[in-house]
Amino acid sequence: MDDKKDVTIYSTPTCHFCQEAKAFFVENNIEYTEYDVSGDSEKRQEMIDMTSQMGVPVIKIGDDVIIGFDKEKVTSVLGL
Repeated sequence: MDDKKDVTIYSTPTCHFCQEAKAFFVENNIEYTEYDVSGDSEKRQEMIDMTSQMGVPVIKIGDDVIIGFDKEKVTSVLGL
């Protein structure tokens, strides 16, 4: 049974917490999809529709949406 959750991060190139989140995923061998919302208006709107705000990062893990890089919550949701 594969219970691996899809991980998506909505980020911008200049966002310090986005860089921290991506480094965390790499360190823990977590595959993720990244959307640069500074240049992708469609994904930016998708993020705003999902969260009602503009802050990044927005991390979606399965059905869970985490606004900002809350390492403790990300670790918990991923089951690490």
